[in-house]
Amino acid sequence: MDLNRRQVLGTGAAAAAIATLPACSTSSYGSKTSYLTPILKPQYQNTVFHWVDIVMQQVRDQRVPPPRAAYNFAAPMVAGFLAANAIIGRYSEPYGIGAAPRGADPEVAYGVAFTTAASENFQQPFLFERNAFKDRFPDGEAKSLGIKWGREVGLKIVRMRTNDGAEPNKANFYLGRYQRRDDALKWTPTGPFYSAKPGPAFGSFTRPLFPGHGKITPWSMQSGSQFRSAAFYDPASPEFAEEFDTIRRLGGKDSRIRTADQAEIALFWEDGPWGITPPGHFILIGMQVLQDRGLDFLDLARAFALFGATQCDASINAWDNKYHYDVIRPETAIRHRAEKFGNADPRVSRHKNWQSYIPTPEFPAYTSGHSTFGAAGVELATLLLGTSEVSFSHESPDQVLWPVLKGRRRHWTNLEQTAEENGWSRLYGGVHWKLDHDAAMTAGRAIARNAFRNMFPKKA
Repeated sequence: MDLNRRQVLGTGAAAAAIATLPACSTSSYGSKTSYLTPILKPQYQNTVFHWVDIVMQQVRDQRVPPPRAAYNFAAPMVAGFLAANAIIGRYSEPYGIGAAPRGADPEVAYGVAFTTAASENFQQPFLFERNAFKDRFPDGEAKSLGIKWGREVGLKIVRMRTNDGAEPNKANFYLGRYQRRDDALKWTPTGPFYSAKPGPAFGSFTRPLFPGHGKITPWSMQSGSQFRSAAFYDPASPEFAEEFDTIRRLGGKDSRIRTADQAEIALFWEDGPWGITPPGHFILIGMQVLQDRGLDFLDLARAFALFGATQCDASINAWDNKYHYDVIRPETAIRHRAEKFGNADPRVSRHKNWQSYIPTPEFPAYTSGHSTFGAAGVELATLLLGTSEVSFSHESPDQVLWPVLKGRRRHWTNLEQTAEENGWSRLYGGVHWKLDHDAAMTAGRAIARNAFRNMFPKKA
């Protein structure tokens, strides 16, 4: 099996397949393009999973990058839950949504609130999906009240998030939001080797991705820096030398120590940028492992409101770390900067032809977004289930960019394995330092625990 991923993305089957992806409409469970079809048993279809599947498809079809995907997931999932919960009244919430009209249908309200918020985030009306959803319910007062209430709650969430910093921080300019470091660890674009065939391609020496994303108002944290990680290693330290040598040998395109399974892991968890993305992948895992656990409609709505909020906050945390610490990527360090670190270890030496196995992203390394998303998702799923001991498996959710994965199914016996495998995939791919992963895992777990404890507690 050819696992060389560092050639140029051009034309061919992968590009043709991407070109045919739908731009505006989404598919229902059972279709080939639904993310639920491979992982959900028919008897567990429900309103919550239906709408989460639709926005995951929008992330894929609009090619939304991971931090913005995480942001886009949150408001619809939270709005849907708040609308339904106000009718049923089981959980407390911090937003003061108010009393719902008596007799309103909570599932109708969920769908309308969800799509109202999603329409703003995705700039897409979801008209056909919304009408098809409403047609499932019999006409009557409960439906009418649910529609009216859902729209009211959805618009309230839209207004609440209007000045949260998301719009101005879409720009790929620093604008003084974080101070650049001035030592040898300072991040600069790796370029020009940003592409892989048939995987993703990034522009050579492109601007950094979303330098202000860490300044967006979080959902469950007090600020983007609440769970900020400790500082990165001194580049002259023995710890940095060990990391440098490990990634050089393990993560290079022509690594002699990376196993076939590790190479597969690097591709399996790459997740983008034209796919489900890492936050979407862990929301999908949440659906897979929660589907048969007996949660009713409102408990599922709450669970995925928490998934949406914590994945968004994981993105804010990771991007705050990235631009606060401004740490160089391994490829730039190994190919260009090694001699400037002042490290006495002879292993810290320049290898000008070294390339990472998967494409090096266009933003700083520390901490790992992948690992933050994975730790937050797995910790939250563990808290919801009361255990991490869950056996499950699936194929890669997106195989357009990595057709080598077709038919390759990965198996896990507990949730923690997925988070570790996901984080280590970036080391096997040569795009992260190990400390990027370790620090991010700590932060992601803290984000999930904080949200689970404080965000939507059950009423006494």
